[in-house]
Amino acid sequence: MPPLKFCANISWLFTELPDFSQRIYAAASAGFQAVEAAWLYDSDLQELQRVREATGVEVVLINTPPGDVKEGDLGLGAVPGRETEFKQGLDLALKYAKALDCKRIHLMAGRIPVGSTRAALAREMEAIFVQNLKYAADIFSKEGITGLIEPINTRITDPRYFLDSPHQAAILEKVGKPNIKLQMDVFHWQIMDGNLTQNIEKYFPLIGHIQIAQVPGRNEPDSAGEIRYSYLFNTLEQLGYKGHIGCEYKPLGATDEGLGWLKDYWTHSK
Repeated sequence: MPPLKFCANISWLFTELPDFSQRIYAAASAGFQAVEAAWLYDSDLQELQRVREATGVEVVLINTPPGDVKEGDLGLGAVPGRETEFKQGLDLALKYAKALDCKRIHLMAGRIPVGSTRAALAREMEAIFVQNLKYAADIFSKEGITGLIEPINTRITDPRYFLDSPHQAAILEKVGKPNIKLQMDVFHWQIMDGNLTQNIEKYFPLIGHIQIAQVPGRNEPDSAGEIRYSYLFNTLEQLGYKGHIGCEYKPLGATDEGLGWLKDYWTHSK
């Protein structure tokens, strides 16, 4: 079985350094061959290109723009009345992805509008999301890019986020596009549904990317918490997972000091 591949989420790791370019260098120095990030759009694209080429580090995932964060946006993919802004954000994400040779874009669903309820808007938001995903899929197919949808827990992280359950993967059937897949963040899945082994096996054919953090603190995988990651890593190896696993967690101290778990994995998988 080939070893699992890990990437540093530089929106969460190496935040001791002020800009993404420096964090890419730090990730490379720590042994990472790939990085992912949420939103790189305030960074100079040419500088990011230069650093990526200088380090040889692969950029494996970025998110679509969140919208107006000050007004409470966290993605626009399923938000009623924001379809034009979603498409504009998609164009920007595509520009960065193409320039950085990034082959995965997380299409953020967004939040249920303030003053509305999940029950009242669920069908409308799903329908909008499906149409926006189909639109993105057709554009991505020309560039060899995979779009991803990610359930985010509504118990701890974001009570109003629309996509909150792994079982909403059923949306992918309605989209019907092979280049739109499921992003499994183990942190969110454990909080919302648990039953990780069976859910991983059930949805494995749909999974296009994985992210990890301990529960409930969202710290290093080997920190105190509910999840035994050595077991989950073995499960993913047995299933033949070939994609990257994003390290999207809050280090308890300096990032480098919390990478012992990963260095142990690298050592034992040689």
